Amino acid sequence: MWNYSEKVKDHFFNPRNAKVVADANAVGDVGSISCGDALRLMLRVDPQSETILEAGFQTFGCGSAIASSSALTELIIGRTLQEAESVTNQQIADYLDGLPPQKMHCSVMGQEALRAAIADYRGETIDDDHEEGKLICKCFGVDEGHIRRAVLTNGLTTLEEVINYTKAGGGCTSCHEKIELALADILAEQQAIPITFIAQKDEHWQEVVDAITELRPHIQADGGDMSLVNVANHKVTVNLSGSCSGCMMTDMTLAWLQQKLMERTGCFMEVVAA
Repeated sequence: MWNYSEKVKDHFFNPRNAKVVADANAVGDVGSISCGDALRLMLRVDPQSETILEAGFQTFGCGSAIASSSALTELIIGRTLQEAESVTNQQIADYLDGLPPQKMHCSVMGQEALRAAIADYRGETIDDDHEEGKLICKCFGVDEGHIRRAVLTNGLTTLEEVINYTKAGGGCTSCHEKIELALADILAEQQAIPITFIAQKDEHWQEVVDAITELRPHIQADGGDMSLVNVANHKVTVNLSGSCSGCMMTDMTLAWLQQKLMERTGCFMEVVAA
């Protein structure tokens, strides 16, 4: 038997915002009843401030799915869409004081539904015909993009972890080889930090490489990336690409890296974008 926290039990037996939002202007649908789990997330967003004024959900699934959906609505009501975009499946699980490893896919489903709802509000289309990558698991309709986000966001490294977080491979098992190949590609990409240009290798070179290696999965999970340009005279130059290019959070990203480097090296390190 799996051990559920008291908070999970509370949100299962007394779910918050389990309702239809009649005047919702953002709707996100993920999963499928035929696959065993499905979630519809409905949001009423203020067009002026883009603040989520109301959230409701309908979930078909286990107790963890219901609890995760309930927790998600509590986490996002009152936030702007930009703030809500930063909510991760791990935050949903943490809000519930943890979920069994085999049930982490329920929190991922909540994050995916939020992503779909925000895209719906903005008039964007995602996941249609698996545009983000080829279909990996036919049993649960999980594509390459879904697996990639789960791996990068949660630091997954094994087939079992991918199954727990996405349900991919949890049915007929015929896709296990595909999952392992996709996982190997993603992990290989993580390990290889792109180098744009190097003038010289500073004494703190390795600390910089280690810090960027730690940071990149979080940036990639949001559609961006970071490459190392140079390290010289306590100054680190990086190149930001993808969604990070021109992002309002760029200064925070650079500040985080700068703080990590000062902690690792014990001296002042300046981080700038090329």
